[in-house]
Amino acid sequence: MAEGKRKREPAVAGAQVEEEKKSRDGKDKKRRMLPSLIKNKLKRMEVHAKVKREKRVEKKKKAKARVDAHKRALELGEEPPPVRIPRTIENTREPDETVCKPDDEELFVGNDADEFSQILKQEHAPKILITTCRFNSSRGPAFIQELLSVIPNAHYHKRGTYELKKIIEYANKKEFTSIIVVHTNQVENQVNALLIINLPDGPTAHFKLSKLVLRKDIKNHGNPNPATSPKLVLNNFTTRLGHRVGRLIQSLFPQDPYFRGRRVVTFHNQRDFIFFRHHRYVFESKETKVDTKDTAAKNDKGKNLTQTKMIARLQECGPRFTLKLISLQHGTFDSKGGEFEWVHKPEMDTSRRRFFL
Repeated sequence: MAEGKRKREPAVAGAQVEEEKKSRDGKDKKRRMLPSLIKNKLKRMEVHAKVKREKRVEKKKKAKARVDAHKRALELGEEPPPVRIPRTIENTREPDETVCKPDDEELFVGNDADEFSQILKQEHAPKILITTCRFNSSRGPAFIQELLSVIPNAHYHKRGTYELKKIIEYANKKEFTSIIVVHTNQVENQVNALLIINLPDGPTAHFKLSKLVLRKDIKNHGNPNPATSPKLVLNNFTTRLGHRVGRLIQSLFPQDPYFRGRRVVTFHNQRDFIFFRHHRYVFESKETKVDTKDTAAKNDKGKNLTQTKMIARLQECGPRFTLKLISLQHGTFDSKGGEFEWVHKPEMDTSRRRFFL
């Protein structure tokens, strides 16, 4: 009996070796199918296109199956399957205690006594002074010219050799409500920062500016009427800091928009990047053919009739740029003895899902 067992053991071991070999061969085949492992460039591109096409077809099939299941459930009077919400960085952000709530009475009481309340209550009209840093690039004046067409009641004053504190004193005497300083990089000759100072008591916000696109570089851009007050849209300023920055931006614009001017200025906050866009509404008449199946929709000659519809679309006016808050300082600008409400530091970026605005 012992000899019989010894004879069977090699057979069992051989079967296990064969199974392992088959599984290894299957894994090797899958590994060989990866486009990145194909050395021939043309073959690699062909296999990659095929895999991508198969994934696209499979995705369409799954989407169609979900739509069919939803329709079937509605026809049978059943509850449709829940709509799947994709996981994004925004809806999986880290919890923040400073997020504003609709029933936060302390927040609304503070709004009535902050530095922007007089402008936002329309007790004073905003009056903006725009200037530059001491080094002015070639793109600086073009950007300022477009800022003057975006912000009503804005005035440009040449910086010259004056210090910023002297400019703040002059602006207070002339009853300006805010100062915007456009900074440029001496090396790259590009606009790279904005400094917004609320007068007379601050605060001062320092923003990094990137991805600037001027109006002339935007395809099919519109030319707005700078004399009309635009409608202001602020999105996703949800925290206490974001609420304060939003009110600072809001104080730059009049609070009585002229809707017939059809202008919209948007500051959209997403992942602490503030995207600026400037649009205007365009109303156009479009002719569409009436359905040919309807015999009454044909004239005496048997031709299809057309009907005119009024459609609305957005036309971008520019400029287009992105802001990122670097610091928020108490009072007006003071580089040496100023106290900061908030400063962005590299060690604060511990997670991609942590936002401050």
